[in-house]
Amino acid sequence: MKEKLILSEEWDKTFPKSNKVNHRKITFNNRYGITIAADLYEPKNIVGKLSAIAVCGPFGAVKEQSSGLYAQTMAQKGFLTIAFDPSFTGESGGTPRYVASPDINTEDFQAAVDFLSILENVDPEKIGIIGICGWGGMALNAAAIDTRIKATVTSTMYDMTRVNAKGYFDSEDSEETRYQKRKKLNAQRIIDYKNGYYARAGGVVDPLPNDAPFFIKDYYDYYKTNRGYHKRSLNSNDGWNVTSTLSFLNMPILQYSNEIRSAVLLIHGEKAHSCYFSRDAFKNLKGDNKELFIIPNAVHTDLYDNMNIIPFDKMVEFFKDNL
Repeated sequence: MKEKLILSEEWDKTFPKSNKVNHRKITFNNRYGITIAADLYEPKNIVGKLSAIAVCGPFGAVKEQSSGLYAQTMAQKGFLTIAFDPSFTGESGGTPRYVASPDINTEDFQAAVDFLSILENVDPEKIGIIGICGWGGMALNAAAIDTRIKATVTSTMYDMTRVNAKGYFDSEDSEETRYQKRKKLNAQRIIDYKNGYYARAGGVVDPLPNDAPFFIKDYYDYYKTNRGYHKRSLNSNDGWNVTSTLSFLNMPILQYSNEIRSAVLLIHGEKAHSCYFSRDAFKNLKGDNKELFIIPNAVHTDLYDNMNIIPFDKMVEFFKDNL
């Protein structure tokens, strides 16, 4: 039975509405029975069947932030697009709330492909996906399993399973460190069970410490200011459930990324703390339809919303060539 969702009717995005596209709210179900909420953007005066793109990310964001900006912009450039909230977050369904799953969140992308494949004005042989930040890793994982996805773009990608299991720059890559993480998280499970609710991990740190690393300051500047704050965004508010980390410790998502046959474009900022995720992921890809595109001097969050830096023309060219 499809969940009944309450969807906002106001334009509550962090970016201005374009008068060049039509916009409407839509929903679809994933194969776990969770109803996904999304914004659909389509070029005005549509003729024939279009290429379509599903967009999600960053990790802990909602469709009213970066993914919506990407989707609306790509619709302006001739694609039918959707930006969706992942299961358990934003306006999408699923309980408990504020939990992430490498499996279910990969499925969210596949469910988006299901939805796009049966739209009358979409060519089902021309469907691509865009994953931003942690959803870049999910997008690659979806491309590895879903042969209907003909082209994948990752932007400022994170491999959430790697960073949770090994720490930043693999600085915590030891059995003992992982054991201590598991011990702490499993103790939290008992606390949550006793309390009858899941403790939240907290979003982007606020107030910002003076000695915070530069990338934390970048996150703050996006999620905690008028630039990118949104009331439904986990990163803008109380964060994920603490125990969400458990499955990411145990399930590496890019296990079969070397078997992706479809086209992949990885985009990253040269100065981003996260750039090593894309560089390493690219090394594992095979075939002559894969590309790593590094943007000079750009940091991680520049690719969230900086229209002067996000290479939309590059993405358009990539999708037109491969869809």
